[in-house]
Amino acid sequence: MHADLSRSTFRPERHYSAVLVQQGRVQLDADANEQTAIQLHQARALTTDLIGPHGGPRDAAGFRIEYVGGKHDIDTLLIHGGRYYVDGILCDADRPAAGVPVPDEDAEDGTDGTDSADTDGQGAAQPDPHWTYWDQPDGFRDAEKPGDRLPSPARAPFVAYLQVWERAVTAAEDPALREVALGAAMPDTAARAKVVWQVLPLALADLDIEASDPSKDTVREAFARWARRRTVSSSRLAARAERPGHADEDPCLVKPDARYRGPENQLYRVEIHAGGAAKDASYKWSRENGSVVFPVDELDGTWVQLASLGHDDKLDLDVGDRVEFTDTAYASRLEPLPLLRVEELDLPGRRVRLSAEPEPGVGRLPHLNPFLRRWDHHEGPRRKGRTTTLRGGAVPVTEGEWLPLEDGIEVYFAKGGAYRTGDHWTVPARTATGGVEWPVDGSRRPLLRQPAGITRHFAPLALVKGEAGAVDLRLAFAPLATDVPAADEATLAAEARAREEEQRAEAADPSGGRSQTTAEAENAADAAVDADAQGEK
Repeated sequence: MHADLSRSTFRPERHYSAVLVQQGRVQLDADANEQTAIQLHQARALTTDLIGPHGGPRDAAGFRIEYVGGKHDIDTLLIHGGRYYVDGILCDADRPAAGVPVPDEDAEDGTDGTDSADTDGQGAAQPDPHWTYWDQPDGFRDAEKPGDRLPSPARAPFVAYLQVWERAVTAAEDPALREVALGAAMPDTAARAKVVWQVLPLALADLDIEASDPSKDTVREAFARWARRRTVSSSRLAARAERPGHADEDPCLVKPDARYRGPENQLYRVEIHAGGAAKDASYKWSRENGSVVFPVDELDGTWVQLASLGHDDKLDLDVGDRVEFTDTAYASRLEPLPLLRVEELDLPGRRVRLSAEPEPGVGRLPHLNPFLRRWDHHEGPRRKGRTTTLRGGAVPVTEGEWLPLEDGIEVYFAKGGAYRTGDHWTVPARTATGGVEWPVDGSRRPLLRQPAGITRHFAPLALVKGEAGAVDLRLAFAPLATDVPAADEATLAAEARAREEEQRAEAADPSGGRSQTTAEAENAADAAVDADAQGEK
């Protein structure tokens, strides 16, 4: 999550069930975030145990797929509304209803200014009741890109599947999160975690299926094998803090024996920029967890006008900084964009000049909320007396050796990894200890860890055969609550009648079935016992 966090403390292997707030203690963002993570983990684990890897409610299952061939237009899929769960994560495909506008008082014909053909009689145009492959809310497919187009089912069927993951959203991407009452100079407040679902195509050849008309079970089993290979990343990283050789030349701002030489606590983020094998992969890093972003007001060639240049010297932009010019669409597509260099600042105009014009099609639409994200590497690590050349503005991955970031922080990529864009690790650096928080073994050697994210989840939806229709691959579950069985109803009714009869009998005979003489004798004996007790007192 690209958010301004102190650290992430949720560890499922420790089996914590709750975070307990103690009186008089400092409250940290990490504690509140861990409580949220614990609850999400429990809820999603329970949902998965009950439903399975994926499934939808029997009467409201979403993501039913229909194929629509484009005779004069481009092919598309209809994605019908409803709910579906993937690894316990709720995905909602219902399309929001359009709002009703205020009637136009200036309409000359006395009407409200709306087109009756496009309304339901209440002044609101009705959207399609379903999403399509091209307008799905987080897919951001582009018909101009051949790779985004659907395969031709006339040549071979393909699988439509659901990809689900989560990402952080801040006020830079959703201005509605900002509280304007705090003033323009105030930073944003809390970020949000967003569930991203995307309906995507997959060729049968990618599933190692050679049959032209496979069965449902064959497709589901092949898809499960394919998904397992892509759910867990094979890349591994370790981090440590080592006292740099030039530490004796540093001013006395930190402990002389400190390994981490930074003047402040930081949460370093190492993120894969371009994925693939090690020879093709690259990474970028930030000392602020990648949270330093600048909303873009206007793009003019290489000049970018920003809503703000930052709140202080620590969170601003400077000449030489590497920035990622992106928007909501490309943040959801998980595709690497070139990291550009800040060449010039125009402080009065809140403008920066970049080393190149951003990619075509990126950041040109205001409703996609374009923004700059700052990264803190300026160049690659020095090896054998030479500085590593950047690739696309990012640092090439080198496996099997320690790579310096800054202030004594070093990272190590394990050999033989396969890297995915967006995979990341976070490294808390603390001045109090002069080191980093990273798991080690008994000999104090740093342990290799999988990425902290992004975790991807997959579910098959349909085997699309073109005009022949689509074979539904979804699973459904029925509600747990059912009618009370008839046998139990009869037993409960009989017990109720027996209680009523007992109550009526007690009301009709206060003596409880005893004779009058016996009842009087028992009452007299009880009275005598009470009198003797009083005399003893």
